[in-house]
Amino acid sequence: MHGSVERALGVHRVLEPAGALPQAARRLDADPVVGPDEVRIAVRRLTLDAASFRQLAESCGGDGEAVRAAVLDIIATRGKMQNPVTGSGGMLIGVVDAVGPESPLGLAVGDRVATLVSLTLTPLLIADGLARWDGRSEQVPAEGTAILFGRSIAAVLPDDLPDAVSLAVLDVCGAPAATARVVERAGARSVTVLGAAGKSGSLSLAAARRAGASNLTGLVRNAAEAAALAAAGLADRVVIADATDPLAVAAAVGTPADVTIVCVDVPGAEHGAVLATVDGGIVVFFSMATSFSAAALGAEGMAADVTMLVGNGYTPGHAALALELYRSDHGVRALIDPRVTT
Repeated sequence: MHGSVERALGVHRVLEPAGALPQAARRLDADPVVGPDEVRIAVRRLTLDAASFRQLAESCGGDGEAVRAAVLDIIATRGKMQNPVTGSGGMLIGVVDAVGPESPLGLAVGDRVATLVSLTLTPLLIADGLARWDGRSEQVPAEGTAILFGRSIAAVLPDDLPDAVSLAVLDVCGAPAATARVVERAGARSVTVLGAAGKSGSLSLAAARRAGASNLTGLVRNAAEAAALAAAGLADRVVIADATDPLAVAAAVGTPADVTIVCVDVPGAEHGAVLATVDGGIVVFFSMATSFSAAALGAEGMAADVTMLVGNGYTPGHAALALELYRSDHGVRALIDPRVTT
């Protein structure tokens, strides 16, 4: 039993350090030969998570060729896509081209799928040098192979949406599902979303509204994002502030919310999120740029009685919910579509 659990989690693909789970490993075995309980995906497109792409772009001075070289080096060195600075990765879409006879995932050869597990734990081999990618977008056309384990999660791509749109939505599908769960369980009426004009932010606003919140505040970084969010109609109130400036966030938000959702892709938003939340309220961190020590120690230093949650990318039904929100809410589409290169 122990051995089967290890295989289902992908421990057999860890090259170093011994005994680590794939996400924490420094290096994975990306050999495309499929084990009896594995699935191989012919990769068609990667999407880098926002925090990782921003860090790479800034460290390379906006040079797309340098960004591409950096991503290729990470994948070749680690056997997976895991930014060594942010620790985050992204996800991919592709076509199932081999299924081990003992795989429990229910996938068949020819299925078009999006992986709903992070690239930080997915064995990945790139075959085309990312030659069709200019290094200037989070979405990366690619050819290669990826391996899924028994405990991996994948969604068959819908036929009614462009693949790039599905990838963009599914990449952040954990955020709206968890937002809905938190709002429902807490009976929250007021919700503030930091980074509200982005993919996860817009979906979280829509999910909060559907879950019963009646006072939604969207915080964005500039006038252009404020205008876009206001036109989308997802928030009752749109405010502008630098999410990394705690006092500016508190001043912009005003009355603290029952629940604050952090969707910004830069570090330093922890303290502002705490200040924006009422005593006894909940902060959910969905940014991979979050410092959880800064969040915990900052809340302690402010004597803030808030519950802080790590945004788990998996909630049952998360993929279906995110896609349905995209289909049904014109405001969500208005904010996501301009960010997607199809």
